[in-house]
Amino acid sequence: MHPLAKRIQQKEERALAKAITLAENSEADKLELLKSIYPMQKGAHWIGITGSPGAGKSSLVNRLISFLRNKGLTVAVVAVDPTSPFSGGSILGDRVRMADHFTDPGVFIRSMGTRGSLGGLSRSTKETVRLMDAYGFDVILIETVGVGQSELDIMKLADSVAVVLNPGSGDVVQVFKAGIMEIADLFVVNKADMPGVPKLLAEIEAMLDLVKHDSPYRPPVVQTISTENKGLEELWDALLAHKAYLIESGEGSIRKLANLKREVMEVVQHEIFQQVWTDEKESGFSWLADLEQGNTDPYTAAEQILLQRNQPADK
Repeated sequence: MHPLAKRIQQKEERALAKAITLAENSEADKLELLKSIYPMQKGAHWIGITGSPGAGKSSLVNRLISFLRNKGLTVAVVAVDPTSPFSGGSILGDRVRMADHFTDPGVFIRSMGTRGSLGGLSRSTKETVRLMDAYGFDVILIETVGVGQSELDIMKLADSVAVVLNPGSGDVVQVFKAGIMEIADLFVVNKADMPGVPKLLAEIEAMLDLVKHDSPYRPPVVQTISTENKGLEELWDALLAHKAYLIESGEGSIRKLANLKREVMEVVQHEIFQQVWTDEKESGFSWLADLEQGNTDPYTAAEQILLQRNQPADK
């Protein structure tokens, strides 16, 4: 067993933080760590919170943490912020918004950048959630960056996906275009004290009639005013109802199997890429000069790399 896995088993918070950093940086022993913690997972409820920027996701998550703590549940949060394509850095604003919970031993908050991922989640987000699950949190909240039509990765990770909208923003059409209507397990109309709520509710129901008319599960619509702690009980009840549906219908097992299959292939893809990149870097990218001079093309160069790797090693 990996040393950090043993410490996570003993509920050392510092070990969890170190393990997440190790996974994010793809250290050499990352796979050993992930293999060690996989059987340690406790079956936390993984909840995705997504939606357009400005919908109030962070405020909602902040109040939901307090609500769940009052129920005696431990909570971990993965807050994903966009990474700058220029500096590679990320303004991890959610750590500021959720500062009230930093001294609570029953809450663990980790911010991370997307690191170039178009799907709104960095590749290490799933690994981070698994580490949090192994630690033993009851609920894990995954708040995504809200990048609109690229916001579909969350469906490959969370048990329940809540899409947060607010009135007067024109979000519904964008959400419908993005395909998020298909992945939402729950709609949250936040800032429900603003004008335009009835119109927004009617738009959501009309879209659901179109998309979910023959579906065995119709996502409920919950109204919240996070700044006043209103609607949180209804939100939690809807999430629990969806969790029960996943178990009773067998949909949860189907999703889990599909996600596991996808995860294995993602790990394979990443490890092969890392190996190829390391080998080509050591050889000085021998094909680069020909590519620059126009003597070859990117597809031929890639084909040659694959052919070389597929050649049997000399005995």
